[in-house]
Amino acid sequence: TIMTTTTLGPSSPVSIISTTVSPSPESTSTPIVTTSGVTERGSTTSAPTPTVSTAYSTTVVTNFGSILTAPSSPTTLPGSTASSTITTSGPSSPESIGSTTVTLSSGSTSPVSVTTSGTTPTESFTTTSGTTSRNFTTVTAPTTTTIVSTVSTSTSGPTTTSSAVTTSGRDSWWLCNCTNAICIEDNIIQLVPVICNPPPKPTCANGLSPVQVIDKDGCCWHWECDCYCTGWGDPHYMTFDGLYYSYQGNCTYVLVKEINQKIDNFGVYIDNYHCDTRDVVSCPRTLIVRHETQEVRMATVTPNTLQVEVTVNRQAVALPYRKFGLRIYQSGINRVVEIPELKMNVTYNGLSFSIRMPYSLFGNNTHGQCGVCNNNTADDCMLPDGTIAENCETMADHWQVDDPSKPQCSPGLHPTKAPGTTPVQPCKESSICNILLGSVFEPCHSFVRPDKYYAACVFDSCVLPSLDLECSSLQVYAATCADQGVCIDWRSHTNGVCTYKCPSDKEYRACGPIEEPTCKSSQQNETSTKFVEGCFCPNGTMLYDAGVDVCVKTCGCVGVDKIPREFGEQFTVDCQDCICLEGGNGIVCKPHVCADQNKTSCDGEGLYAVDVFNPEDSCCPIVTCKCNTSLCTTVAPKCKLGFEVQSHIPSGQCCPVYQCVPKRVCVHQNAEFLPNSSVFVDKCQNCICTNEVNTSTQLNIISCEHIPCNIYCKPGYELQPVKGECCGRCVQTKCIIHTANNSTLILTPGEFKSDPYNNCTIYSCSNIHNQLISSTSEITCPAFSEDSCKPGTITFLPNGCCKTCAPLDSPTPCSVRQRKDFIVHKGCRSEDRVVLTECEGTCGTFSLYSAESNSMEHSCTCCRESRTSVREVKLKCPTGHSISHKYVYVESCRCLDTECQSSSQSRELLSTEENDQAKALNRVKRAISLTSK
Repeated sequence: TIMTTTTLGPSSPVSIISTTVSPSPESTSTPIVTTSGVTERGSTTSAPTPTVSTAYSTTVVTNFGSILTAPSSPTTLPGSTASSTITTSGPSSPESIGSTTVTLSSGSTSPVSVTTSGTTPTESFTTTSGTTSRNFTTVTAPTTTTIVSTVSTSTSGPTTTSSAVTTSGRDSWWLCNCTNAICIEDNIIQLVPVICNPPPKPTCANGLSPVQVIDKDGCCWHWECDCYCTGWGDPHYMTFDGLYYSYQGNCTYVLVKEINQKIDNFGVYIDNYHCDTRDVVSCPRTLIVRHETQEVRMATVTPNTLQVEVTVNRQAVALPYRKFGLRIYQSGINRVVEIPELKMNVTYNGLSFSIRMPYSLFGNNTHGQCGVCNNNTADDCMLPDGTIAENCETMADHWQVDDPSKPQCSPGLHPTKAPGTTPVQPCKESSICNILLGSVFEPCHSFVRPDKYYAACVFDSCVLPSLDLECSSLQVYAATCADQGVCIDWRSHTNGVCTYKCPSDKEYRACGPIEEPTCKSSQQNETSTKFVEGCFCPNGTMLYDAGVDVCVKTCGCVGVDKIPREFGEQFTVDCQDCICLEGGNGIVCKPHVCADQNKTSCDGEGLYAVDVFNPEDSCCPIVTCKCNTSLCTTVAPKCKLGFEVQSHIPSGQCCPVYQCVPKRVCVHQNAEFLPNSSVFVDKCQNCICTNEVNTSTQLNIISCEHIPCNIYCKPGYELQPVKGECCGRCVQTKCIIHTANNSTLILTPGEFKSDPYNNCTIYSCSNIHNQLISSTSEITCPAFSEDSCKPGTITFLPNGCCKTCAPLDSPTPCSVRQRKDFIVHKGCRSEDRVVLTECEGTCGTFSLYSAESNSMEHSCTCCRESRTSVREVKLKCPTGHSISHKYVYVESCRCLDTECQSSSQSRELLSTEENDQAKALNRVKRAISLTSK
């Protein structure tokens, strides 16, 4: 037996004792090597060390600051021939190790067990068989191997357990508790624990916090900057390394692809479209994720909204979706595509997207519009051929892919210059953008700088002020802050511009869980520092399941009707009687049983049975009888004139019963007449169909009376009887005279009248041998010279036709008075004085008492123009040109009747027409008498 003591590690002293036990020459059994647990400082994981066998059995006991006390007597295996006691101590904490007894029996062929005892509680386990990369074989003992170890460590994390290891040859290998076992020589094994010192925290180029990543050996960790690319607005991009640029292409482009392809059919693509009428800027429409045999499309349903639908291989799917190593679910307002094997996820909400990939799998192996993930912005604008473009706007167009839905896009065509990323015209940015720099987002400024998001917000508010796209910049910045563990409730500070409306059964939260806990899933780790905004179940309720969007107060059951049920609740749905049970499938149903119904007989002619809806039990229809008249055999009869067929259906029957009933009409000469309608019997009778019924014939009675001779005769005609006719005939009895002014005069024989417009013309009517003869007389006036009269004394003779000189003491008659004067119109004046005329003179007016009417009668006349003409004169204007002007010239004046103001007690006066007729008649009579004289 050889005993060796080794001390390792400067900061954590380790005492190692290697005990070599040589088997006897006759022994064929394999000894067991037992190693106590080792805990290293700075390590993040630890695991029990394996128990294996080797050709040369070696027992190694390692201790870190624990005190193990050996029992009073060692354990001895039957037939043992050798035993050893091992004691070790370290410089900083002396310990004692319990005794280890190994017994090797000569000629024994059974495995040998090793027992280590101490003062700590024992932990029993059975070693299972297995293999390692170095062909180490685990030996299974027929009995339980009991190992006692106590480990005290200054670092957190689980402690390891002891195990037995067997190896052959000179080599080194890793134990599961982050300890490297090295075979030195002469069967001496050196155990070297891993010492983990926390590495310094680096600064990521994208401005985000680095993440801790476990080393490949599983013992220590190191910092890495995740590959995180985002895009939003119209659209703006932030590459994996944090380089910001804007690009307005409206085709389909590569966001991420591998430079050296390691994953089959892997890539993320974006489909942009022009989202303004000027085709100036673009917005994301569809995000495409390809992985092996699956293609996921997250498409915006309505432009510039958060409504997104998801398809897999062009087929719509319900969320959550999991198949072929790919998972799709909803997280707040986002749809998330997650590939656990690649430790990556892609989110999209209709206005923005993000791609997160681990540096350990994709570092220095990505290109596309998201750039190269290597924490260096210098090569983010890499083209497909590996060269670096002068700017990322130019680079972005080179990542165009062929899209059959966009024939106008060709991957071979590129713009000649980079598109502008700032507004052409200066403008005042939206006040929404200032929120990014204010106190609302101030808690996040130390984690993520807001300047690039502010620049994107200003661009969107200036280029597309009507689309409220600036909200997407705030949304993406808030999501990035939430990813860094800083939650910002910002939408309430936008004055309603960026509000997000939730369904009535949900409430908005700016800091909701990444995955909402459900009745079907375990509760999310409450220590999670990442948040997401969206619509969540109100406090006091919980989402029933990820695929059943129903909030419940208690986790009972939810069926196809989306109604929450409590355990034990019974209900009927889809004509199934169901009960909600805890466990199993939850809802157990059986066919609904209908209550007994009275049997309905439909034996009558034309009747047949049908099922109708039962309002009391929709699952159990009511059997009722329906009628089909096409099955009836009875034919309707033909009725005589004045009668019609009437039918009725007796209660409980289908087919009608017919009979002939009176139509309540009159019948004459094979014709029917409705009541109150005329019936022609002969030309001298006026017959009508009455409502009275003849009781014997059941027909209405026709009533007749002689036709009244209500014949209207035109003026000048009178109705006179004619032999052989029922009524008389209109015969002319007066003269009808048409004057020169198209007026009509009707005169009886022996009557004469003056022309209403010319007092010098008199019409008369005479009847000679039953022949009406009308005549026209013209009054010839004596010679008259106006110059012989003194001014103002010219008047008419009593006949109203001829003129004469009036006495001086008589009033001035109504006459035309002339004067000469200049005509001025619109600044222009006639060259000479023009003759202008006007009416002037006295007219008769009287008011006298009428005994017959017992009232005052009035007569008023006015000197007015009776005949005028329009004359034309040239006017000279100050500019030198002449214009033609028309004016009214009075040809004659006369006394015309006008309305007199009567008292309230006066009766209605004679009409003007009657007064004119009376005066004209008197004038004619006087004229005839004067003419005869």
